This record gives sequence, C-alpha cells and structure tokens, in this order.
Amino acid sequence: MTDNKDIAILVLEDGSVYEGFSFGSPADTCGEVVFNTSMAGYQETLTDPSYAGQIVMPTYPLIGNYGVNNEDFESKKIQVSGFVVREECCQPNHYLCSKTIHQYLLENNIPGICGVDTRAITRRLRSAGVMMGILTTTKTPSQALEELRNAPNYGSIDFVRQVSTEKPYEWQLAVEKPEYNIVVLDSGLKYNILRILSSLGCRVTALPCATPAADVLAINPDGVFLSPGPGNPELLDYMVENVRVLADKKPIMGICLGTQLIGRAFGASIFKLKFGHRGGNHPVKDLATGKVYITSQNHGYALDPDSVCNGLEISHINLNDGTVEGVRHKELPVFAIQYHSEASPGPLDSVYIFEEFLKMIRECK
Repeated sequence: MTDNKDIAILVLEDGSVYEGFSFGSPADTCGEVVFNTSMAGYQETLTDPSYAGQIVMPTYPLIGNYGVNNEDFESKKIQVSGFVVREECCQPNHYLCSKTIHQYLLENNIPGICGVDTRAITRRLRSAGVMMGILTTTKTPSQALEELRNAPNYGSIDFVRQVSTEKPYEWQLAVEKPEYNIVVLDSGLKYNILRILSSLGCRVTALPCATPAADVLAINPDGVFLSPGPGNPELLDYMVENVRVLADKKPIMGICLGTQLIGRAFGASIFKLKFGHRGGNHPVKDLATGKVYITSQNHGYALDPDSVCNGLEISHINLNDGTVEGVRHKELPVFAIQYHSEASPGPLDSVYIFEEFLKMIRECK
C-alpha cells in the first residue's frame, strides 16, 4: 500500500459505502462505477477512451505489480474518472517499468481508492446493475450521496465529443508504400487500432467524430473505420446521419460503438446492459463458421436483436448472454463487431477481422 494513508470512501447511488485508503490524486470524482474482469492490462484500461466518465474497478485483486511503462498507452492520457482496487502494489517489478500506478494517477490528477472489498462491490453491481458513484477523501457519506444525487447521469452526457481528436492527423506509416487509404472516425480511438491498420499496409487518417460525410468522402478513402467510444449511442444522431450516407459510398467496418452506430443507421435500436461486458474473457460465436473466439470487450450498451433489419443481419453472438456481438449487411460492404479485435489488453484471437476488412476493400475495388 502507498505511504498515503488518507481515508477515502466510495459511495454508490443506492447509499452503500466502502471505506479504504486514498492513492493517486486526493481529488473527488463522480462517475458510473463499472468492473473489468481482465487479469492484466490495467495501463491499457486506464488509457482506453471508452472508459471516459467511469470509475473503473478491476476484479483482479493486485494492481500495479508491473508498474507503468512508456509503451502500453492506448491514448494520450488517462481516461477513467477514478480507479478502485483491492490492493495497490507500491514496489512493481518489470524491466520496462518507469513509475508506479500511484505516481501515474497522481501525475494525471486521477483519484484512486485501495483496500476495499472489490469482490463485494462487484457482486452488488452484478445484482443491482451499474450505478453512479462518488469517490472522495473530503466528504462524509451523507454529503457524498447528496452531491451524487445532484450529479448528471452517465447516460445523459456525450462523452464522445470529449474524447475525440480535435483535428485530423495521420498515424505514422509502417510501410514505405501503403496499399490502402483508411479514414478512422474517432469516437474514442485506441492506438492499437491504428498500429494494426498501419502494419497491414494502410495509410491511416483519424478524423474528429463529427466530421461531415462530405468531408470524409473528399479524402477519397478506400474504406471508413468507425472506432469504439464511450457513453450512450442514442446521443450520437450527428454521427448516425453521417454513417447512413457513408454506407452507400464506401466499405465500412465498426468496432464496439461503431457497431451501434451502424445498427442505428439501418434502423436498429439500443438498450443498456445491466452491468456491461468489460474484460478479456468473453466467448463470442461466429454464426457463419460456428467458431468460438475468446474476446476483449468494453461496452455497456448493445443492439436489440429483434430490431436488426433493413439488410443488416446478426453475424456474432455472445455465448454468456446471447447478446449481439456482430452485424453484417447482406448487400453493402458494411460489417461491425461489438467486441475489441484490437485487444490491448486481451486475447489476440480476433485480429484477423482487420484483414477481413481489407479483403472486403479489395473485392470492392
């Protein structure tokens, strides 16, 4: 445990209180409290833009044992609002380690709490569903609960605009003469998506989430990629309209939030999962081949399977709860997966999906 012995509390909206010790920044924070079942990859999780607005809790009990390095970032900063762990490791051991998890959170003004029963909190969230919470070192439980009741709900905020790039940029080329020109609409882009596309021979240009379809088409991309991202997809009509236009013009692939945008563009509806899918161990079945893949996931919303229509068909399902994990259009070169084929953290079983995207582009050419 860190030398900082200040008491901190996590208060959930149902009034439950969990007392522990503060690490990272002593600042107060509100957010939707969610749990992640991955056994490693906390640095990638902290920097995943899809966690914007959320207080994240790993179910694995020891966090920070290999420290923080300069290679495993998935965005330019920590994206979570707060971090909840059972035990914080203050003496990490790894040859790439440059700082402790406490130092990393402190530098980025992100509060953490350790020494709490994360198993008990996880069981509560699984039973009641995800809840808003507040992490504080300065307030009493009653004061914290009062502030929480006055805070905006997670589902009412457009976090995509907060995490999207403010201006276009090109990712560093991995090959001298790229074969494909790919535009990525950044709704909360992870760097590993750019790394993989670049390694497969693509020139990759990331654009702000609200870039009009006409501006995307002006670049004349070979394909359009819809990134993952945070928050409620029902707030993203401005993106849905652009996807509707682009789907008739260019090959499109989506991941996670990209699936929900494509679904909505073709008339499907969205519902919020009780406690979401977050971790690196979710089994997904490809309905075309019957193969099952262990996947990395991070989403709290899903497509309503009964609303998938207008040429879209379900291509993948989650074997834990039967929810939609992928869709494909029957005629247009459009497909999407709800899980994270770029992993990071997580298994690499599904990296082949990127090659499927490029194959689809070649066939369209």
